[in-house]
Amino acid sequence: MQCLKPGPELTTTNVVTINVGGENFQTTKQTLTQAGPNSLLSQLAETTSDRFVDRDPVYFSLLLSLLRTGALPSKVKDFDLRDLIEESRYYGLESLLTNSLTNPSQLDAFALQKSSILPLNGRDSPSAVATTPFGSLHVSHGSKITSFDWSLTRKSTILTQFPAVDSLLAISPDTAAAGATDFSGLQILDLQNGSVKQTLNWENATRSGSTVQAIGSSGEFLFTSFESSRRNSNSIMVYDLNTLNPVTEIGHNEIFGADIDSAIPATKLRWVSRYGLVMASGSHSGLSGVSGNIRFWDIRSGNVVFELKEKIDCFSDICVSDNLNAVFKVGVNSGEVFYTDFRSLSSVNDNSNPWICLGDKRKVINGKKEGFGCKIENHGNQVFCSKGGDIELWSEVVMGSAKTSNGSEDQSTKRDFKKNMMGRVKDMGGSRITNLAFGGNKMFVTRKDQQVIEIWQGSARGI
Repeated sequence: MQCLKPGPELTTTNVVTINVGGENFQTTKQTLTQAGPNSLLSQLAETTSDRFVDRDPVYFSLLLSLLRTGALPSKVKDFDLRDLIEESRYYGLESLLTNSLTNPSQLDAFALQKSSILPLNGRDSPSAVATTPFGSLHVSHGSKITSFDWSLTRKSTILTQFPAVDSLLAISPDTAAAGATDFSGLQILDLQNGSVKQTLNWENATRSGSTVQAIGSSGEFLFTSFESSRRNSNSIMVYDLNTLNPVTEIGHNEIFGADIDSAIPATKLRWVSRYGLVMASGSHSGLSGVSGNIRFWDIRSGNVVFELKEKIDCFSDICVSDNLNAVFKVGVNSGEVFYTDFRSLSSVNDNSNPWICLGDKRKVINGKKEGFGCKIENHGNQVFCSKGGDIELWSEVVMGSAKTSNGSEDQSTKRDFKKNMMGRVKDMGGSRITNLAFGGNKMFVTRKDQQVIEIWQGSARGI
């Protein structure tokens, strides 16, 4: 009888036995090398000497499952996250653990629930929130900025030079750009040491100081909306994100007389990666109501590619979705959510109304601004809109696209979106929501006059 030889994956030279805290574990060299070339486990895979590690075998079994399958087992929720992080650092697996627990693709919008809160020091409520893709969090409250690591188990607070921080952008887990509407200059802050790495300024024709109205970024550039301290000029500066050297200036307005459109600085900046454009929006409240503009800038040419002038039901807040190829707003008068397909913007003129209402088109009663203070943000294929203390979730219902006579997609066909209310009954209501932000697989919420950050997370996810 002929004996079958084991395949290469089963040879004795490929199987590794590791004794962790007195308990033996058997795995393969290929599994251990998933930890990376500089990790302890990769070193153990190559050694032929005694493989003994004086650590907790229970936590090692969890991390070994992570190496084998790319995910943690469901029983991980019964363990302390801080202890698991410490064990992952010992083995050199923290980056893999981070990816497993905070991958942005794992944010399940329909399962989000308020899971915990993060308290802040002091009496000031959060004014701005900034996140990194894998869940690090920076929160400005008063003149302070408090930072949380990706696991939200470690926090640190620094004191800035600003009376209050109004704009905040995370450049990295340890670096942020911060600005204020009543203090000159954009400051690049070292959040570990609490120091100012660099201050970026803009000077207008009168060489007066400039305050920051908004900050945005792409993978390559940093965008900053400045307004002169005399409020007679404004501009959007583009900097190289790595060197912080100025690249170009767009939207420079020197204001003379009652030029209302030019007097409105951009108070929100967002990068539209699909088209390589910067969205800049701003609004102004006057005797005739709220008016504003939304411009999409090509930073290479310095020209406006698309522009929307807001007069009838100006936006309270606005966002643009690459995934949905659309711009969304919440009307300041009606409180309704509207959208316009990005592909239709080229046909917009001063007399046309490109917005399609997603709500029930209720009429404004007694001129009350139903949408005042509402926030709207997008993540993935969903749009989130705060209404007072509640959050609406809008998602597209795909019905199939209509075709024109030449076989191309009909851009004029109305798209269908469905509204859902988020969270459990006990999650609903409360003080007015002031910030919505997304980092990793979590949503962060702040509320008026509350010194905490709410963490919203999918109920089915791990820890």
